[in-house]
Amino acid sequence: MSLRRIFDWLRSSADRDAKYAFDPMKYLIVGLGNIGAKYDGTRHNIGFDVLDKLAAEKGAEWETVQLGEITEIKHKGRKIYLLKPNTYMNLSGKAVRYWSQKHNVPSTHFMIIVDDLNLELGVRRLRAKGSDGGHNGLKDIQSKLGTTNYPRLRLGIGSKFGKGQQVDFVLGRWSTEERPVVDEMIDKAAECVKDFCSLEFKYALNKCNGR
Repeated sequence: MSLRRIFDWLRSSADRDAKYAFDPMKYLIVGLGNIGAKYDGTRHNIGFDVLDKLAAEKGAEWETVQLGEITEIKHKGRKIYLLKPNTYMNLSGKAVRYWSQKHNVPSTHFMIIVDDLNLELGVRRLRAKGSDGGHNGLKDIQSKLGTTNYPRLRLGIGSKFGKGQQVDFVLGRWSTEERPVVDEMIDKAAECVKDFCSLEFKYALNKCNGR
């Protein structure tokens, strides 16, 4: 092999390694929800609401891309991709897998924001891993990634519904009485995202969990 070909091979290898190198300052935050105006403001879409809050704070605009809507914000030197999958809740895993691979973001550097019936309204729980807890969005993510070892921020929506009314409840909109608690939870969840991206996980955990 000539010196020229060796040089070209080394350069292409370096370019390839740089392309796929893990960037510790890069994060992917995925809010789960359903697309379409009829789902706007519903309990199941609180993941979307948190991302909308972050994007509005930074003046970021959404772009419709493959498998979702995405935008990028900066916080303390971190590059944070915000993703709202357009695959509907029960097929969220496809979008998470695609965009985490596209931007080479490992599971420790992405967070899933999801509603949770098992938590009282207003309660926030950040975890590094865990089961799907019966949530179809998390269930599909687990299936597509082949692991439950990824951070998730669970936001309590309560469980004040009768037998057989769960679907109507999660796809329903907040009551007037609930709205102040929800707005505060969204604000605190947005701060939690920024802490997750800029602090050691144990410190973010202490600041995020609560109500």
